[in-house]
Amino acid sequence: MKGLLVALTNSSYEVKSFAADETRGNVIAYGAFTGTHLNGGPIAPTGKTAITDYVYVMQFEGDQIVHMTKIWNSGYALKQLGWR
Repeated sequence: MKGLLVALTNSSYEVKSFAADETRGNVIAYGAFTGTHLNGGPIAPTGKTAITDYVYVMQFEGDQIVHMTKIWNSGYALKQLGWR
């Protein structure tokens, strides 16, 4: 994701939902990522924009995250950007 921000210099996100399951020690954040290919990357800038949903599921033990899973359809985002 960090490398993607080099090419999508105007990137932003919006948190759409945030939930906690205290019994299982999980916190879930759902958001929408937006970015336009304006700089560098695997091909010349396309000027195309990707708007894709993502979810982070974070497993906690006490105050520390011990495991995190990112759910994101990267193939769909790359297609929107014209990289596929």
